[in-house]
Amino acid sequence: MFNPMNPDGVAPPVRKYSHTMTVPSGYKLLSVAGQVGTLPDGTIPDGIEAQSEAAWANCLKCLEAHGMGIENVYKVVQYLTDPRHRDAHFEIRDRYLGDHNPTSTLLFISALAQPEMLVEVEVFAAGPQ
Repeated sequence: MFNPMNPDGVAPPVRKYSHTMTVPSGYKLLSVAGQVGTLPDGTIPDGIEAQSEAAWANCLKCLEAHGMGIENVYKVVQYLTDPRHRDAHFEIRDRYLGDHNPTSTLLFISALAQPEMLVEVEVFAAGPQ
């Protein structure tokens, strides 16, 4: 469906992602607002593992509401409030992505919308009309 590529002359990806990804013409585009580690009941669990799991599960539910899945994601943007959480977050991220390697950006920021929030994940997807 997508055409991932890591161009010559650019260092290979250091994690599970592609440097570029094209979307076929005629596909509908979906932008999923940043999903934080909030559970369906509105609570925010403690810890990066639980919050990352909830954030990725929320992204998947948003994709499914539009008839899409992880395989439709072409771009991921992740925000973490603590660099020490990177590896734990990527463990969960890699499980959700499986063999799929969309383009990806990771940012370390000082805070999210609420002080107890540790992670936010934003995805961009495309699928047949």
